[in-house]
Amino acid sequence: MTTRRSFLQKVSFASAAAFLSPSLVITALAESAKVSKIGIGLFTLREQLTADVKATIEQVAKIGYSQVETYYGYPGKYEVKGFWGLEAKDFNTLLKANGLISPGGHYNVNEFLSSGDDKVLKSHIETAATVGQKYFVIPALPTDIRANGTLDDYKRMASKFNQAAELCQKSGLKLAYHNHNFEFKDKGNGATGYGILLAETDAKLVGFELDIFWAVNAGLNPVDMFKKNPGRYKMFHVKDMDKTDKAVFVEVGSGRIDFKRIFAASKLAGVDYIFTEQDIIMKAPYESITESYNYIKKNLL
Repeated sequence: MTTRRSFLQKVSFASAAAFLSPSLVITALAESAKVSKIGIGLFTLREQLTADVKATIEQVAKIGYSQVETYYGYPGKYEVKGFWGLEAKDFNTLLKANGLISPGGHYNVNEFLSSGDDKVLKSHIETAATVGQKYFVIPALPTDIRANGTLDDYKRMASKFNQAAELCQKSGLKLAYHNHNFEFKDKGNGATGYGILLAETDAKLVGFELDIFWAVNAGLNPVDMFKKNPGRYKMFHVKDMDKTDKAVFVEVGSGRIDFKRIFAASKLAGVDYIFTEQDIIMKAPYESITESYNYIKKNLL
């Protein structure tokens, strides 16, 4: 049990260690990291949810997950009515019946980012509030910016993020942005789109959901990112990378990513929630998400 005295001792230790060793600082911070619950990004189970949302949510809870991250309004083959056939309030009821909560969700707001029309954005914010979410996550940028976005394009996106964040705040939500790897491409003199988004968004209103896989895929060290922009990374997407092929997703703990070091710095990152996620699963889905859950529970928290 952490008492006031032990907490102060840890803080003092961390302060002294700052003059001695960065690794000691990370260790000290790890002892007071606030993340203790494991969530799952439901995009991992998109086929199962489409087939039977109730059975899927029940299985997620049975494995031990306590939180879920939704996705909503995605175009194309992943588009479904409501939350896999359920209205927001009914989906929230289903979560509660299984002892689950949803701290955040991904929402497609490309229309707002491209044209400035906020009708769909406002509707999605209302949906997120109905589910009881705290974070409204932009999952990606419009296709043209993903492919050929300039630094000016990213400055425009940062401005849109700030506008959307103000609308979110009115409904008790905080905006966050989820990265892939394209945001980290060098646009000249070391400048990146991701750097623009960090620098030109209001830190009080806009957080970031760090997809650890994609950051490592782009050649970044997440701990270095935390040191450069402490407190900005409110959520993690936790998925591992194959030991031989960096484009292949594998279960957490079975790949090459040093999650222990990353999680040890989670307090520095500012993380509130973590979600396992695997874009493509090569084994039985529930076996896969159980393996990831067990590794995180036993080794990272």
